[in-house]
Amino acid sequence: MLEIKRLIYIFSFFTFYFMSKDCNAQKINLFDSNNKRTGTWKKYHSNKKIRYTGQFKDGKELGVFKFYDITTSRKPVIIKTFYENSDSLFVQFYDLNGNLKTEGFLNERKRVGLWKYFNKNGTIMSQENYKNGLRHGEQFVFYLNGKITERSLFKKGLLDGTSSKYSSKGILIEEVVYKKGKENGLAKYFELSGAIKETGIYVEGKRAGKWEYYIEGEIVTDDEKKKNKATFIKKKEN
Repeated sequence: MLEIKRLIYIFSFFTFYFMSKDCNAQKINLFDSNNKRTGTWKKYHSNKKIRYTGQFKDGKELGVFKFYDITTSRKPVIIKTFYENSDSLFVQFYDLNGNLKTEGFLNERKRVGLWKYFNKNGTIMSQENYKNGLRHGEQFVFYLNGKITERSLFKKGLLDGTSSKYSSKGILIEEVVYKKGKENGLAKYFELSGAIKETGIYVEGKRAGKWEYYIEGEIVTDDEKKKNKATFIKKKEN
């Protein structure tokens, strides 16, 4: 009889322990004594699908938050990572299939630092730098093979500096100087072989002064340029 009572006591103890532990695990969307959100929070869309899950401490987000589209709770479409001693957060955007599209840092809802954009196969499509929510610094665009197709410089959200474009084989095909978002300065255009094709000056987005044109790397006169253009049109018509 004593042994049976002992077994009943042990069984009751562990049953209460695990039930209590399970109940505590189910406690979500809580407020602390200062009426600030604390612990695990989970919210739902109007159709009962998960809207987001995450942890709060002293009313502030902490760690990883996952946000879901209203159509599915299968995979998150946004993941935000919050840091305890920082005003910045790391955010990643996904499509409904879970493919990463974009990632970068936010500070006071403004983009800061390096941002990356991805193709569906996971390769990088482009990357750019931000300052106070505006593009500032280098921007790179890539071919699917990973080679650079375009390199530009930005200042306060506008193109400012030398912008270069390349063929899929890495050959420079265009080099233009920008100032405050418009072409301003020397511009060079190249054949796919890398040979110079034309060069001149832009002023406030418009061609200015005399431009030089080349055939097979040799500068040509206006008459030669017109003759070459007429020959090209004739071949095209035939």
